[in-house]
Amino acid sequence: MLGNRPSFGLISDIYFMPTSLAQQAIPYWRLSGFYFFYFAVVGALIPYWGIYLKSLGYSSQDVGVISAIILATRIIAPNFWGWLADRTQQRLRIIRIGSFLATLIFAGVLVDSRYWWLVMVVSGYTFFWHAVLPQFEVITLGYLGNNYSRYGQIRLWGSIGFMAAVVGLGWAFDLLPIDYLPLFILSFLLLIWLSSLSLKDVASKKTTLVGSGMLTIIKQPTVLCFLVASFLLQFSHGPYYTFYTLYLVENYGYSRSSAGLLWALGVFAEVVIFILMFKLLQRFSLRNLLLFSLLVTMLRWLLIGYCAETLVVLLSAQLMHACSFGIAHSVSIELVRNYFSGGHQGQGQALYSSFSFGAGGAAGALVGGLLWDYSATITFLLAAASAGLALALCYFWLHPVHQTLRGEVK
Repeated sequence: MLGNRPSFGLISDIYFMPTSLAQQAIPYWRLSGFYFFYFAVVGALIPYWGIYLKSLGYSSQDVGVISAIILATRIIAPNFWGWLADRTQQRLRIIRIGSFLATLIFAGVLVDSRYWWLVMVVSGYTFFWHAVLPQFEVITLGYLGNNYSRYGQIRLWGSIGFMAAVVGLGWAFDLLPIDYLPLFILSFLLLIWLSSLSLKDVASKKTTLVGSGMLTIIKQPTVLCFLVASFLLQFSHGPYYTFYTLYLVENYGYSRSSAGLLWALGVFAEVVIFILMFKLLQRFSLRNLLLFSLLVTMLRWLLIGYCAETLVVLLSAQLMHACSFGIAHSVSIELVRNYFSGGHQGQGQALYSSFSFGAGGAAGALVGGLLWDYSATITFLLAAASAGLALALCYFWLHPVHQTLRGEVK
């Protein structure tokens, strides 16, 4: 889904932590609440934003452009705010300012609904909203200190927030007009800001930024292959994130609550695979896991594009989210950790996020919007072809040397 998710090693620790977090000097519920409300915004925005824009009379192309802006600002914003936070060490202040300004700017949706006004509002709101999560991750790990392995017990509430929002709003919009969507999103944004006010900053050690060597790393064929494949994978997700709910409701007559439950099923599958990833990485190489996830992703888009009238098929396709996002993202986080070692870790994570979820997701949403009115089926066929191209590239050029958790080289 849009945005940063917990990596395999952290979520799996839920089952290996007998000591309660309540026994530690960690503001568990305040940290968890922030993640809950942040991803509640995602759960409101991704499934229902396209329907809201359609209700205003906008075309599929317009929906694609506005949705692409939400992802495109992720190309620049995380890198800029991360750079600023590293130099000022004022992460919590940046989080508070970013969440407040995101809330204030998004309120502009209630003022006017003209196209260029919405473009400006969405551009401004997402620029500050994308500043929030990466820096809050640092705050959370600062609170945890040496207990960083318990991060998953806190971050899991983000997935719960997404599921609560997508299911709850699905039921709500079966009874209420979709016009209420901006009010729900605005409420969640306000709660994010209030959550940030409940926390105190954590002192962190200043790190020495490394300014050389990145180009040498990126020029490696296997790294280039990984980045291009990440772009193609998220490109394939663009039509799904932008039009999936609209597709089910308008093309096949599913209710909005049913669409919400299908979204939640995909996130549930994602959570389960995050829990199991630790063991999967002990048994399989990163390369094979990524190839498998790309193959399943290609199949998933074909099933949604050609067999969406059959509920059993849709349920199966949503369970495949465990592979198309869960496995793929977990493997990608580990590949970035291996490729961009030492002082390049932060830059490597920002590059991966910008290249995949930012550029790839935005391009997928934009192209999907251009094709959608012509044929939804062909749009998902293109998504499958994009995942297939990523599969072919990785099969021939992705050959990482990976040190497994048992010390074996794969």
